[in-house]
Amino acid sequence: MTTQQGPQRSGKASAGPRTLAEELRGRADDDLATLLRSRPDLLNPVPGDLTQLSARLSSRASALRALERLDRFTLQVAEALAAAPDGATPAAVRTLLTGPAKVKPHPGATPLSTADRAAVTAALPRALATLRDRALLWGPDNALRLVIAAREALAPTAANPGRTGLGPTLSDATAGMSPARLQQLLTSAGQPATPDPVTAVAALTALLTDRARCDALLATAPEPALRLLDRLVWGPPTGTVPDATRPVTAEDAQSPVEWLLARGLLLPSSPGSVVLPRELALHLRGGRSHREVEPVQPEPAPATAPRDPQVADRAAAGQAHTAVRTVEEVLDLWGLNPPPTLRAGGLGVRDLKRTAQALEVTEQQTAFWLELAHTAGLLAPDGEADERWAPTPAYDGWLQQDTADRWAVLAESWLAATRVPALAGSPDGKGKARAALGPELDRTLAPSVRRAALALLAELPPGSAATADELLPALRWQRPLRGGPVTGQDRAGQSRDLRDDLVTWALAEAELLGITGRGALAAPARALLTAEADPAEVLAPLLPQPLDHVILQPDLTAVAPGPLLTPLAQALALCADIESKGGATVYRFTPESVRRALDAGRTAADLQSFLEQHSRTPVPQPLAYLIDDVARRHGILRVGGASSYLRCDDPALLGEVLADRRSADLRLRLLAPTVLAAQAAPDVLLAALRTMGYAPAAESAEGDVLITRPDSHRTPPRAAPVPVPDGPPTPDDTLLAAAIKAIRAGDRAATAVRREPTPDPRHLPRTPAAETLAALQTAVLLGERMWIGYLNAEGLASQRIIDPVKVEGGFVTAFDHHADELRTFALHRITGVAELDE
Repeated sequence: MTTQQGPQRSGKASAGPRTLAEELRGRADDDLATLLRSRPDLLNPVPGDLTQLSARLSSRASALRALERLDRFTLQVAEALAAAPDGATPAAVRTLLTGPAKVKPHPGATPLSTADRAAVTAALPRALATLRDRALLWGPDNALRLVIAAREALAPTAANPGRTGLGPTLSDATAGMSPARLQQLLTSAGQPATPDPVTAVAALTALLTDRARCDALLATAPEPALRLLDRLVWGPPTGTVPDATRPVTAEDAQSPVEWLLARGLLLPSSPGSVVLPRELALHLRGGRSHREVEPVQPEPAPATAPRDPQVADRAAAGQAHTAVRTVEEVLDLWGLNPPPTLRAGGLGVRDLKRTAQALEVTEQQTAFWLELAHTAGLLAPDGEADERWAPTPAYDGWLQQDTADRWAVLAESWLAATRVPALAGSPDGKGKARAALGPELDRTLAPSVRRAALALLAELPPGSAATADELLPALRWQRPLRGGPVTGQDRAGQSRDLRDDLVTWALAEAELLGITGRGALAAPARALLTAEADPAEVLAPLLPQPLDHVILQPDLTAVAPGPLLTPLAQALALCADIESKGGATVYRFTPESVRRALDAGRTAADLQSFLEQHSRTPVPQPLAYLIDDVARRHGILRVGGASSYLRCDDPALLGEVLADRRSADLRLRLLAPTVLAAQAAPDVLLAALRTMGYAPAAESAEGDVLITRPDSHRTPPRAAPVPVPDGPPTPDDTLLAAAIKAIRAGDRAATAVRREPTPDPRHLPRTPAAETLAALQTAVLLGERMWIGYLNAEGLASQRIIDPVKVEGGFVTAFDHHADELRTFALHRITGVAELDE
């Protein structure tokens, strides 16, 4: 990297801050609060003073994190500043973005109308203010400077042309080139010789930045050479050439590449490659740093006309009710039969398929409902030795809430969750399928993408729906560097990244959850996003009123003509199986379902009374006979634990079971006229007898009938999983005020004037590490000479006079006047720095 030489500055510019720390001292507390709020990583830990804060601002990790959160136009402004000489003016940046008004743009660039240029002019102050607020930019308005880490990250190089597609400057590309070769380039380009390499580089740079002289030189180029330049102009700026470092002169040039190499229009970047200098690329582009400049966020353009907002709200409300009922259904199911947890965490494929069949939805949708319940804290592993997934005690409290409040819990959990259910079943880095509820489904990008997509829907007219493809241009503009890893290709062959997939999944999940109705954002979701109203209160009037009755039919079914009250739905699901869902739910009574209610402690009289109370029609005779018949046979056989045993007061019934061939695998043996012993566990024996058509009941060691209740399986109290943080959290006002107060106090102590003895030049200068780093970075920007103390690897101390060129990766590259050569110094070996008198 070549030392950035700032332009000659006027007296007004020189009166500005000389360092970033000095500019921070001039900022108001509110401005510092804005900075720390936008870059919370700076507070971990709280800097001791403003010098430490400026050093932390210049760290590469912090600068990259801040760049990732810029919109496209602000990032383009930062890229233009990185491509321009340090100390550029806003007018120079605007010219780089739009090109000079009187210069014809390159045919490959997007044409800019007068309105486009006006939009850039209008948007530029906001972008510069954003960069300055986040301390990525400092200096007076007529000498803007990017912080060193941001410039190093964005400045185009031969190896990394970045989003501009530019290459290194001619000064950077000729670093290390011999003086004789520089003079050859000048002569071949038709320029007079200069006395030294510095003036030779300056003369070549002036040639390429002078539009008239550069056009005159290019007018003499052969057509193949111009076509070659045109292929490199928009990047990448490098090409492969054998023996690129050979000293070709104008007289020796035989090919288009040699013609360009001889005149410095292409420069060697390695022994086998050449690079197009940045100054020539900008000249060929018509002065533009970007092929396309986007000062304004693209607006989503839905292909379909807006629907009636009330229709969308009603559709979303119906789906919200279905979402609540589905979560309730799956947790009731797992309360009765909790599936095991995989050893590596998550849910097994067989259990996922079994649950999907019970819910009558796809496995992908089942994974979504399970993840939603887990995210809301309603589902968790029980923590036992034989760990299983089961509802938490919070689920029982959730059931007591109204449907609207329950939906609000689910929606708020989904909006903040970093879990991505759509990744269930996809291969991980080792090719193994990721498990639902497993540990590999967190993506820190998910919450911000969900909110951004829904915010775009909220900006559309009410009732307007938009697809993921219609929202993605705006989302890419908002955070161009936050796309995540590439995940594949779309139908057009373009690469897709994680953000593209997250938008598609978010819209599908929003429709399932009732956030959107027919693709349009619903009124409750708008309240959820803005927090201006309680989303449950907005949703409640839209939900259908729950019913307290069903219609019993002679074919052993019960029809619920609408949503039922939660206690009624749970009680009915205990004694009947759901046969079909929809606007009306159909329940079917079977011997198994009636026995399930009896196992839970209900009696035949209880069931008869319950159905008479909640049915608009009399209890049909077939249903009454079914209940009485199952109740009459229920509990005659008793199963308990020895290995297990079977007892009955009717010896004939025991003889019938013993003689049944289907009981051979149970290895039954008659111990007494009323007792059979079995070589099977009690639960296996119960299941086998029920398969054979009997109605056995389990009993305790005291001989009492064991009652199986749907809520018998619960985990210990469990907290909802915490979303994986996407960086440090945004500090609150109290923390910001305390941090700023501490930084100001530390800075006053560090900058207080002290009376010190005159330094002895025989002693090494000593300064704190943060001050040393800040002083060296400032010297790089301003081209100042520094006096340093240095300890070599053997521990020998010495004093050096250096001209710092680059500070990067824990090392300082500088010209050492003692050794009269360019050397690299380890930062941790520098004892301190001091300025030299002019």
